[in-house]
Amino acid sequence: MQRLQRIFIIALFGAIIFVSNMFLPPPLNYLMIVVQAVLLALSALFIPKAGAMYVGAVGGLLTALVSPALGLFTFVFAFLYGLYVDFFLYVFKIRGSPQGVNQNRLMAAMAFSTLLIAVSSYSAFAIFPEFFSEQGLTYVSLFIQRSPMLDLLVLFMGPATGVTAGYAAAYLWNKYLRHIL
Repeated sequence: MQRLQRIFIIALFGAIIFVSNMFLPPPLNYLMIVVQAVLLALSALFIPKAGAMYVGAVGGLLTALVSPALGLFTFVFAFLYGLYVDFFLYVFKIRGSPQGVNQNRLMAAMAFSTLLIAVSSYSAFAIFPEFFSEQGLTYVSLFIQRSPMLDLLVLFMGPATGVTAGYAAAYLWNKYLRHIL
């Protein structure tokens, strides 16, 4: 794939992530993480080694520019999500090819990467502030309260969303996109 095509995919997928994050009200935009996961998986298949990381960085940067209050967190977690996707696709030896991708491996890789980003972001906003307050350290209280139900929800919905995104990305790749390479 040529350099201009890679830049186009990075810009397009990053812009779609930005639009899905910014123009939906808060309960709905968190449900749209499956769109972000599918786009990150497809970008990693199109652009080996760092495609998802680039797309996550572009989507996170665009979103951070519009909402500067939590812009640093937005950028870091979008970048990290792309990094996790690239890492787990490497670990599971998934490469985009004209022959297609293994659907089960892609589903597993996306389940692990989505679980990891869910736990990372939940820890940053719920677990670490609670730990800091127990240690007597002051922090800005703009974070969520931790609850066992929310813990279980994060641990269940992370992999469930990842499996769904992995299935969708594998289906799209194997049915429509594998011949583009």
